[in-house]
Amino acid sequence: MTFLIDFILHIDTHISNLVSAFGPWTYLILFAVIFIETGAVIMPFLPGDSLLFAAGAIAASRPDVLNHWVFGILFFVAAVSGDSLNFWIGRTLGYKVVRHRFFGKFIKEKQIKETEMFFNKKGASSIIIARFLPIVRTFVPFVAGVSQFSYTHFLRNNIIAAFLWSLIGTGAGYLFGNIPFVKAHFSVIILGVAFVTILPTIISVLRSIVIQRRSKLTK
Repeated sequence: MTFLIDFILHIDTHISNLVSAFGPWTYLILFAVIFIETGAVIMPFLPGDSLLFAAGAIAASRPDVLNHWVFGILFFVAAVSGDSLNFWIGRTLGYKVVRHRFFGKFIKEKQIKETEMFFNKKGASSIIIARFLPIVRTFVPFVAGVSQFSYTHFLRNNIIAAFLWSLIGTGAGYLFGNIPFVKAHFSVIILGVAFVTILPTIISVLRSIVIQRRSKLTK
């Protein structure tokens, strides 16, 4: 966990080290991180938004090795394919994964229930909204699969969400990541990106807690 926190806070340094060590193979490594973040239901804590931003910034500073358009395309494919795998895990295995002795350590049934409420409230649009919400984006495809949601409709919304997410995240990093102020305060900027993206989730959780307490008081 300590390594993960350090990786997120100094993600630009770690990606630079990957570039120095592996060169163009960095594309494949970061593709795998984005794919696993949503493809493997038990990995919601992996970096997503911050990784896109940092990758775009590194591509701007190392155009001889990396290209931000290639990153954008790869992240798009990774997001779509990862969400699709997650969807089919939910469709075929469902709550067997959540209640499994090993996998249940990483996935809390309470989180799945809260995601179900979010999915039922927002409907198909939740697939697009969730792509911009850490943690939630890992569970929505799973819940969609469990609920027997149409894969055709899921894929359509998934493609839209992944396209916008990869374009905005990588593009923002490419355009703004190498501004002197941003480079000098990169860790703070990454924390800001993480906070802004997770803020709606925090608000949603707090709102659900308030509603639950009110319902208990009225009984």
